[in-house]
Amino acid sequence: MAHTDLAAVSEVRGALREFLRYRWQGEPAEVAELLLSELVTNALIHTRHGAVVTVSVAPAKLRVEVRDFVSGMPLSYLPNADDGTHGRGLILVQGLADAWGVSTHTLGKVVWFELDGEKP
Repeated sequence: MAHTDLAAVSEVRGALREFLRYRWQGEPAEVAELLLSELVTNALIHTRHGAVVTVSVAPAKLRVEVRDFVSGMPLSYLPNADDGTHGRGLILVQGLADAWGVSTHTLGKVVWFELDGEKP
């Protein structure tokens, strides 16, 4: 999916929910939706060039990748109390994902996370 409109975040989140409906349920699926929302929002706000989402499910692992098309690593950001909810995306990913990282490409980068779990 490629989008540059922030309204697409809820569309992508809904697509993930539907994809996971019979594969993963409960808290792991909810965490995946939250983290996907954060990464897609970051890609759309900070790159303004759209994003491509890839999701793969193995028997006990979910991997979500969000690719953008702007070079440069995402910046770590420590939000101030005055920032409201701004700037907490990567902090949430770091805290809730079982693994995460960034891989660079000739054009852009992929920010990814993995969650461990079991199929229902």
